[in-house]
Parts: sequence; C-alpha cells; structure tokens
Amino acid sequence: MSETIRGAIARVGVDLAKRVIQVHAVDANGRMLITKMPARDKFVAWFAQLPAGCLVAMESCSSSHHWARRLRSLGLDPRLIAGHFVGPYRMQGKRGKNDANDAAAVREAASRPSMRFVPIKTTEQQAQLAVHRLREGYKEERSACINRIRGLLAEFGLVYPKSPEALRSVLADVLEDTENELPGVARMALQRAHLHWTELEDHIAWCDERIAVHVRSSEQAKIASQLCGIGPITASALISSVGDLKQFRSDSQFSAWLGLVPSQNSSGGKAKLGGITKRGDDYLRTLLIQGARTAVMTAHKRKDRIALWLVQLLARVGWQKTAVALANKNARILWAVMTKERPYDPDFISIKTASRVESRPCLGLTG
Repeated sequence: MSETIRGAIARVGVDLAKRVIQVHAVDANGRMLITKMPARDKFVAWFAQLPAGCLVAMESCSSSHHWARRLRSLGLDPRLIAGHFVGPYRMQGKRGKNDANDAAAVREAASRPSMRFVPIKTTEQQAQLAVHRLREGYKEERSACINRIRGLLAEFGLVYPKSPEALRSVLADVLEDTENELPGVARMALQRAHLHWTELEDHIAWCDERIAVHVRSSEQAKIASQLCGIGPITASALISSVGDLKQFRSDSQFSAWLGLVPSQNSSGGKAKLGGITKRGDDYLRTLLIQGARTAVMTAHKRKDRIALWLVQLLARVGWQKTAVALANKNARILWAVMTKERPYDPDFISIKTASRVESRPCLGLTG
C-alpha cells in the first residue's frame, strides 16, 4: 500500500470470514481506494498500516469482538454493526450477495449519522457469556436425553408422568425390576442414558455455580438481582451482555434494544400497535420474561408497590401481557438504577409519576 493511498483512507468496511477477510476502503469523500481480500494471518498487519483513528466497520458476528479489540489496540476506531442494519445498504440487493458487496455495504452503513453500533465486549464479558451458552446447550441436551428415555420406555409399555422429577424417581427401580419385559440390552442402553442424564445435571450445576460466583463478585450484577423477577442467571447475563448501560440514551431505548416494546404499523397519524418487536438478544429477552412470569405468579403474596401494580394489571390484561410488561419495566428500572447510580428502592415514586397520577401504584424508578 502506497503512502498516498494509506494516508487518504478514512473509512474501511470489513466482511469477516473464517479464512479470508474482504476489505473495502474509501477516502473522506466516499471514493473507493482499495478493495482486497487479505488472508486471516495478515489481517492485523494490513490494518496496522492505516492512519490512527481510522474508522473500521465490521458486521457483528463470530470473532468480530476479538478483531475489534485487536484493532482498537492499534489505535483504530472499530465499529460493529448488527447484520439486519447492513442488508439495506447492499446496492446489489439480496441477489447480489458476495464478500465484496457485503464489505461495501458495511462501510456504507457505518457512514450513516444515525447508525447504531454494537458495544465491543471485553474478554471477561465473553468468558461469562460462554458459561451461559454452555448452560443453554446442556439444558437442550438434557431435554433431548429425557425425551429419548421416555420414548424407549414407551416402546415396552412403560409410561410415566411428564415431569423430569417423576421419571427420575422411578427410573432406577424400573431398570432393576425383573418383572417388566425390558430385555437385557435395553436395560443397559437405558442405564447409559441415565448416566448421561446425571452427567448433564452435573454440568448444569457447574454452570450455575460459576454464574453465582460472577453475581457475588460483580456489584452491577448484585444490584440487578435485587429487582423483582430478575434472578442470578438473568442478572449475570444482562451485565455480561450489555456492560455499560450509559451507552443507551434513555430507559426506553434500552427496552427497545431488548425487543420488549410494541411493534408499530402506524400511518396517517393513526397509531396501531402490535406485539413486542422481539428484536435484540433472544436469550436476554427470554430470561427477563420467564423471571417476570414467576414474579407475576407470586404477586398476590406480597404487599409492595410492584406487587400491587402486578395484581391490578393481571386482572385487567391477563398474565402473559402482565409478564411482558414487568419485563419491560424491569429493563427500564435497571437502566435508571445503573445510570443514575442510586440504590434500588421498590417503593420509590418518581416525581414525574407522582405528579401525573398521585393515587395510582407505580413501579419505581422510571427515569
């Protein structure tokens, strides 16, 4: 790369892959200077030639956070963009997808003033998320293993209640019972399946232990776990995935990032709202809603403002909408607590809420 071209580069779009990486570099006026495909082992060396502060945009995907950290250490300005924000900027459309066109689309998307970028995760954040990913995988394997055992037992006329606890309580006796028609080979096969089930339970318990250690060692996770409907797993996942909540301008933006706000199909000044958008991280949104469901089910046993609000809302809109509403509120409360650096108080009434409806129970910090 010549000195003239290197000094003129202002923005680079990168399409990441396992072995080769496509780059598309332009100057400050958007004129294309370089389009090439450096090998993976030459990626960092090529970018080390760029001027300090050069914007390098990449689509958020596997290894993108790793490369972003490496580029940041070189004095560059790496930016990560969610994939669904990149597609509309591909000039060739859906049928013109290739590495070069994708790199150009990433570069063009990064030039938009209103573009939203994905925060770059630290190695510690990714390490904690690795535990969460393993836990989810073990849970899926456990469900598959239990269903496999049930299917094999049903082949011999042995059917038991659906809960894992009910099957676990009788499985050992079934395998030892000589009066049923299980052949010897089937008994050995089921014993191995039972051992696999036990092994998966041990793996999940290990993941739970590591998550508990993370919550105990993180002040932010401790605060998050105080909210009604947010347990240790959700608190750990939120802090590991989001990091600094001050990157969001408001509580509503954070809630929208999680996909917990209503979708819209409005036109002509007439607002038409639908179900939640379900954008963002499916894992975080699922944890928040599952935890909220538990809180809704036990709301009638508590007397705090959150519980009173839940009981009233439950009678009006049903338990599923109430659970989503609580998940949305929890996200907003968490943003307020973290960004304003004040202790969580479930009985707190914001000035804005109090002035609007003095007698109506509110949920606490609303920003």
